[in-house]
Amino acid sequence: MFISSAFAQTAPAAAAGSGDMMSQLTGMLPLVLMFVVLYFVMIRPQMKRQKEHKAMIDALAKGDEVATAGGLLGTVTRIGEGTVHVQIAQGVEVQLQRSAVTQVLPKGSLK
Repeated sequence: MFISSAFAQTAPAAAAGSGDMMSQLTGMLPLVLMFVVLYFVMIRPQMKRQKEHKAMIDALAKGDEVATAGGLLGTVTRIGEGTVHVQIAQGVEVQLQRSAVTQVLPKGSLK
């Protein structure tokens, strides 16, 4: 007795919900708009910065003056496959990963 009345109550609601597709799409519209705004405000600029950083790292050459993520300033002395040797003082050379270089400084800025 209870089961048949439960089915009877849900049947019209299910039929009405499946027929109104426009209201479901309208309900998802704010979510889609938030994703589009998030893409243009956060994701796209981050991808652009990553692309510029990769191009800068690929263009490193011996003699470039660089700043690292750790705050070291020095001159590139040797470049390996994934590493860079940077002279930070006379006779002091450190080996860093290429990705640790954050900025290439203008020539003559370390003197």
